[in-house]
Order: sequence, then C-alpha cells, then structure tokens
Amino acid sequence: MSGSPSRGPVPGSGDPSPVPPVRDQPPVPDRVPAPDSALVARLRASGCVFAEDEAALLIAAAPDDAALEAMVRRRIAGLPLEHVLGWAEFRGLRVAVGPGVFVPRRRSEYLVDRALALGRPGALVTDLCCGSGALGLALATALGAAALHAADIDAAAVDCARRNLAPVGGTVHQGDLYEALPGTLRGRIDILLANVPYVPSGEVPLLPAEAREHEPLTALDGGGDGLDVLRRVSGSARDWLAPGGVLLVETGARQSARAARLFTEGGLTAEVHSDAEEQATVVVGTRPRS
Repeated sequence: MSGSPSRGPVPGSGDPSPVPPVRDQPPVPDRVPAPDSALVARLRASGCVFAEDEAALLIAAAPDDAALEAMVRRRIAGLPLEHVLGWAEFRGLRVAVGPGVFVPRRRSEYLVDRALALGRPGALVTDLCCGSGALGLALATALGAAALHAADIDAAAVDCARRNLAPVGGTVHQGDLYEALPGTLRGRIDILLANVPYVPSGEVPLLPAEAREHEPLTALDGGGDGLDVLRRVSGSARDWLAPGGVLLVETGARQSARAARLFTEGGLTAEVHSDAEEQATVVVGTRPRS
C-alpha cells in the first residue's frame, strides 16, 4: 500500500511507464498532539508513505480511542485515507467522499484552474462524470454565483455530490453523460467540465490496489485506448455549449493529440494545456460563436 491515490499520478493514466503514486504531504490540522510512535510504525509498516501525517489526521478525526483503532485498521487494510476520513482536500476545500466514490486527484486542480481562466461570475457550469462533485464545487466556489449542474452514472457518486454541492446550490442528476441533463441546458452551457475516465482497459490492472479495489471501474476505465468516454463527450459537446462556451477534459499526455483531434472533429477549436509539476494535461475545446 502506498500513499493514497488522490495526490499523485495514477499508473496507466494514458502515459507510459506507470509508477506508484506519490502523495504530497496531507494537510495536518493545527494543534494536534504528536501521534504515538507505535501508531506511526503500524502505518509505516503497512506502506503509508507519510505515516506521521496520516496518523495526525486520523487522530484528529477520531472521537475516541475505539474509533481511532477502527479507522487505523481500515487504513492498514488498504482503504484510501480519504475514505477512512470521509473527506478529501481539493483546492483548499474539504470534499466529502464515501465508500465506492472516486477520490478527487490533486492534478485535477489544474483543470479547475484552466476553467477559472476562462470563466466569469454567473456562468452556467456543468460537471459531467462528476464523482464527488469536487471539480464543480471548486469552480462554483471560486467563480461566485455560478449556476451549477452535475451528473454521474453511479448512484453512490450522485448521493455524495448532492451533499457536496448543496451549499452552492448545485443540482445533481443521475444518468449517462448528456442523457442525465435536462433539455433546457442544451445550447446554454458556458463551462462544461468532464473528468472522464482515461486509463486504457489493458492498464487498469496496473493501478494501485487502493484505486482498483475501492473506486468504481466506471471512473477509471476509458476503454481500449482510454478515449471511449471522451469521444462521446466531445462528439456531442457542441450541441450543449453556448456559443463561445468551453469544454475542458483531463487526459493523459500521450493521448492529448488524439483527444484534440476528437474535439476538432466534434466542431470545436482545441488547445492542449499541461502542467509538468502536477503531471496534468487538459484539452480545452471552444464552440465557435458563429
């Protein structure tokens, strides 16, 4: 077991030579007592990279010693830290996550950053393949009074996203991509986020056990070349975007050229943006205004 997958690159995410994920140091609450060395040793022996920081987070979250022991056992058994805690940090926000729900990755903050560079207060935002709703939540929070819709095919994700998006007035729909959205959004969406699965099917077995065993396959497996869901999203995006509206999709670096061509084939202009430090690649497609 390595550090939780929320912080580093996911093996098989469309790039060659998959490697185990590396966790950034998780946020440690202020004024938490130093964790017991025996607890740290147990976590470290199980493979936790930042055992001291994880121990501090678990201590802060546990209401009593019995609850702490139960949480530690779940973590040692391989459950992602975020599932044990019940939340993940994303762009400075605490986002609720639960069993069977995709944990938002740190590199996906770059997708939100790109969207913010193009957005405006009051924009109509839609988050497809929303999972916990982290991307839509972060964007709506940063933009201010953005109207927000989100959708996911997985019932557990939808329940989780509804909890997270209620404070910003977001509406969450269950269904398969655009089929889940109300028809009134057609031709009106200003910013369309789609954190689609993009791990090629043959590389799913290379993912960390934390992802393979505790996150839904629908959030990971992108088909033979990793672009199956992206094809569907980009192929219909023009019908749902407002003139000048943008579609932003995360993908693997080695897939980005093919993804950009799919955007163009769907009637969008396409640009590829990358952040080497976060190993993040985002393709941005814009619907022409005329």
